[in-house]
Order: sequence, then structure tokens, then C-alpha cells
Amino acid sequence: MEKLPQPIIKYLEYLDVTQNRSARTIEQYRIDLTIFAKYLKATRNGIPLEGEEMATLATDDEDTAFFESVTSHEVVGFLGYVKNERENSARTRARKLSSVRGFYKYHNVAARDMENNPAKNIDTPRLAKTLPKHLEVGESVDLLESILSDETNKARERDYAIVTLFLNCGMRLTELVNINLNDINPQLEKLTVTGKGAKQRTIYLNDACKAALRAYLDVRQAKFEPKPNHKNALFLSSRGLRISQKTVQWMVYKYLRLAGLEYKHMSVHKLRHTAATLMYQSGEVDIRVLKDILGHEQLNTTQIYTHVSDEGMKNAMAKNPLAKIKIK
Repeated sequence: MEKLPQPIIKYLEYLDVTQNRSARTIEQYRIDLTIFAKYLKATRNGIPLEGEEMATLATDDEDTAFFESVTSHEVVGFLGYVKNERENSARTRARKLSSVRGFYKYHNVAARDMENNPAKNIDTPRLAKTLPKHLEVGESVDLLESILSDETNKARERDYAIVTLFLNCGMRLTELVNINLNDINPQLEKLTVTGKGAKQRTIYLNDACKAALRAYLDVRQAKFEPKPNHKNALFLSSRGLRISQKTVQWMVYKYLRLAGLEYKHMSVHKLRHTAATLMYQSGEVDIRVLKDILGHEQLNTTQIYTHVSDEGMKNAMAKNPLAKIKIK
């Protein structure tokens, strides 16, 4: 891994030790801020923003004074660079701006070794409002049945249980692979997951989840032979190790394809969208309850699932008191 400027190292340590951010989040901040540092050094030294020289540009000599001297114009230029040269979407650019803001906020408020915050008053790139992709009820059933009908799959009970939890509980991929046996109560009524920021929440299991988990647990020991350091992991790989995120992703893509749903461009995370959408639209779950089930910090994050279904819009149009008036 390439060497980083000391101010960035200090910030990443702060995210790890004080804010208890996940390794994945810290890595994303590292990537964003490394690109930012390279852009600044390249533009100030007349280095082309494309090619080998930019890719291998060292930034570990950039000190506090270097970042203190950055202007708002340079931050806007950085956003233009990642849009035009790196073809970053508005959402990715918004995240990169958030990384830069967080970096300067830390040095302004916590470390107090910088006064300048060139990103403070820059507007976040406007994001297009898109509805979350999800499977309909029938498509969700097709996905589950594609697993049950695959008689060549020795891990059929495990895979069925995993997809059932995704579709019913709306948990994140990282939350699922990190579930331990002692996170589930003996009656299979509820389980504890650890979400973002190491925050734990309880998820109550419905009958479908209980049945799927029971079927998997009945064969778990015999089929997967857990290795000594992985005995507590709920979901295991064929080698007896805690299942990896990539294995789960590969499995979900496989069964989406077998179910004829590949055209929908679904992903593991969109199974979380499916659970949330079906609970809100079909199960009439209160938005505040849905927020707690999904482990969202803010209610406005959950509100993306309140979009009205096509059927709901058809019914609303039919109920218009003028709907029956026709030309004679």
C-alpha cells in the first residue's frame, strides 16, 4: 500500500479509534483522500491528470501546511476531475466531497491544527431521485424456489436460509455473514445483528425464517464440519469457515439467473430493498418501525421505501369521483 500524508493518516486513525468506523468505510475514505491529495499535487506541479506519472505520484510529503493552503476553487476542480476524467457518478462525487469535508472537520474541530475548511460551503452534487429496485412477491417466490429445485446443490439448506433472511429481514450483507450461533435465541424467535458503527439491533424472525434456519441447522454440523475457530459462525462455507461476502454474492447471482431474473440487474443489497418495500407496501408496516428493522439512523433514509406502487396508483385513479364520467 502506498504511503499516505501524515494528516490523512491521523484522520484515518481517528475514524478507527474514536469513531469506530468499519474497516470498509475507512478504506473508502483512504481511497477518496488519496485521490484528492494526488489531484492537488499534480495540478500544483503541472503533472498530467492521466497516465503513469499521475498513477504513481507519491503524496506522503504533503504536510498540514499543504492541506491548510487548499482553496474552495481547488475542491471544485477536484470534483470536476473525478466527474470528467474518472467518470464518477453524482453519488460517488457526493461521497468524495463528504470524505474531504470530514477530513477538514476533523482537523478544524478535533485536532485543531487547521483553521481553513475549503469544502465547508460547497454544495453537494445533486442526486437524481430514483426508486430502489426490488423484486415483486412472485419474483421473490421464484428466487426461493430456484434454490429448492437445485438438487445438485449440497448447500441448498444454507443458501435457502440466507436468501430467506435477506427477503424477510432486510439485513445488510455484512450483518448476515457476521451472525454467530449465540446471536440467535434457542427458540429461533429473534437474532441480534451488528450494523454500521458497531450498533446492535434485534430482528424478530417470522415463521418462514424459523423454518429455513431450523432446516439449515439440522444439517450444518454434518455438511459443513466447522473448523475450530469458526464453530460459532452461523453460515459456513464448504470448507467449514465463516462464509465470505463474495460467496454469498456469487450464490445470489447464480439463483437470480436460474430464476430468470438476471435481466432485473438485482444484487444482494437490492434484496434488502425488496424486504423493505414489501414490508411497507404489502405488510403495511409503519415507517418508524421499518426504520428500526433496517437499522437506519435517520427516518429520511427509510422514506425511499414509501414510493407508491403501480397498483396503488391505479387504484387511486379509479377512486377519483370523476373517473366514471364518459363522453356521450
